[in-house]
Amino acid sequence: MSNPKPQEQINIELDETIAEGIYSNLAIINHSSSEFVLDFVNIMPGTPKAKVKSRIVLTPQHAKRLLRAIGENIHRFEAAHGEIKETEQAPIPLNFGPAGQA
Repeated sequence: MSNPKPQEQINIELDETIAEGIYSNLAIINHSSSEFVLDFVNIMPGTPKAKVKSRIVLTPQHAKRLLRAIGENIHRFEAAHGEIKETEQAPIPLNFGPAGQA
């Protein structure tokens, strides 16, 4: 009989700058055969230009885990606070090339 491997703990640090977070109201998602790229943008009405505020690059496996984790968290949020209502938004013209958005 083998002994189960003890679970290792990971010490994750969060510095003050990152802890402040970055507001985003647009995500642009692109992918290749080996990675997913999530660009987070804060676009303001009436402003013709916006900058990517943060970029996250994930393997396809981590992207799928992220999708599952976000889905589970939305389910728990809605169970505690009610359904998140989606509002219709005017289409945002994107001139960054072909991309998806969320």
